[in-house]
Amino acid sequence: MEENKECCPSCFDDRGLNTQVIPTFSKHVGTCSYCASEEVDLVAPDALRDHFETLLSIYVEDDNGATFAECLKNDWHLFTHPRMDVANASILLVDILDEPEIIRRRFSPKNPSSPNGLDLWASFKEELMNVNRFFPKKKMDEALLGKLLSHFVIDPCEESEEWYRARIQETCSPYPPEQMGAPPKNLASQGRANPAGIPYLYLASEKSTAVSEIRPHTGQLASIASFHLREKLQVVDLRNPRKTASPFLISNPTEIAKLRSEIGFLTKLGAELSKPVQSHNAAIDYLPTQYLCEFIKTQTYEGVLYNSSVGNGVNLALFDTQSAQPINVSSQAVSKVSVELGAVEDIAS
Repeated sequence: MEENKECCPSCFDDRGLNTQVIPTFSKHVGTCSYCASEEVDLVAPDALRDHFETLLSIYVEDDNGATFAECLKNDWHLFTHPRMDVANASILLVDILDEPEIIRRRFSPKNPSSPNGLDLWASFKEELMNVNRFFPKKKMDEALLGKLLSHFVIDPCEESEEWYRARIQETCSPYPPEQMGAPPKNLASQGRANPAGIPYLYLASEKSTAVSEIRPHTGQLASIASFHLREKLQVVDLRNPRKTASPFLISNPTEIAKLRSEIGFLTKLGAELSKPVQSHNAAIDYLPTQYLCEFIKTQTYEGVLYNSSVGNGVNLALFDTQSAQPINVSSQAVSKVSVELGAVEDIAS
């Protein structure tokens, strides 16, 4: 390793490294030797050796496998910076591990992805929707699911300090703030996260996404409320499990390997929350995600983050409707509603 070369959080773009590991070792800020980010916390690569050796231990050499850099990119979505392609990521790994041959060695996981979670979810979902609604014979491994979810807990203020909710206006005047929250129990219809009669507060990270979620027509007026969240909420982030989970926050290689093997299952659950649903099928199609969100609620988390199916932003479903308060309301006209066509299998899958 060249003398005085230093890396930074932007090289890895990993939540654990960025917030807990690198700040522990970093003594100053400057320009990164690897990704060229400026005014960032800097750390000598070999300071991270123990963490990467632990992560390397969950893989085994395999001539038909992938490079270590490719494994980390594919399994954990590390090295997302534009400068950190496989070649440059490999150079950084050489400096971290002090092992030049790491570039040439190829690996596969010791424990391949487990089909158990995915297979069980598919059969459980089918029974819940079409066979037994309240007493299904198929059982999810709730202990495993609860443990997996603990790796995806964030404070939604990390995503956005301000959140939005929209309603189609019936008059020329916007709704007052007190009418922009969740509906009362007697008016709460089923939603992606909530069963009928159990209101949740649905918010979006962008105004346009909040309006898109109410499916307006061109020319209609929408009241858009800004919300501030209660401090230190803990919600489960299912937008991109491979990105959210950090193997560097786990010290036990067996636990890291287990998380890696089941992360496809969590990715599937996140996709379920974001999948478009036709209104005439909603009562049935929402059942699996309602179950998932109710389970998350039993684990004492306060909501769930998921990608919007109709906008570019992020949706937040809060179980406690008082967890966020409206600050102000504006009225805006819907000037255009766009349509994007996709393959049939993209909707049906």
